[in-house]
Amino acid sequence: MFAFVNLSIPILSVLLGAVILLFGRKLFWLCVAAVGFATGVEIAPHLIREPSTLLALTFALVLGFLGAILALGLQKLAIAITGFLAGGKLALAIAAAFFVQLASHPGITFLVGGIIGALLLLIVFDWALIVLSSVVGAHLIQSVITLPPSGGAILFIVLVAIGLVVQVTTLRGRRTTVA
Repeated sequence: MFAFVNLSIPILSVLLGAVILLFGRKLFWLCVAAVGFATGVEIAPHLIREPSTLLALTFALVLGFLGAILALGLQKLAIAITGFLAGGKLALAIAAAFFVQLASHPGITFLVGGIIGALLLLIVFDWALIVLSSVVGAHLIQSVITLPPSGGAILFIVLVAIGLVVQVTTLRGRRTTVA
């Protein structure tokens, strides 16, 4: 039983990594779930002293499931809120660094930067998701395979490139058939 559980996390990581690497943009909810799963595997030892493999797997699956539910239900809202907060914060930082007079109106600066950030993130979301899912998928696969550091880096770069090519190809194919 325990040998199966010890083997199941690497197998799940590779399978999930491959699906996200190749289909992350189309399966946004799965990409978020995989990030939750990977986070659960990584933080379980920090929350519980020496957790069993079964407990770590359960924790990872629960975080992955919660991520998928949130991604399915609140995708556009989460993207807009993230863009708004990032844009507002960036606008405040730019205003403070370059435009001293604008730094005295932080509310307006944050609001304008937030609106621009939300719109920008909604517009470039497909491209950002392609890059992010390619990186996450490659990491999930590469982290399971034991290689010397240079071999791991080369594998990671090759996997990211494969993910980018496959997903960009499907994105362009979708756009040309719609037009």
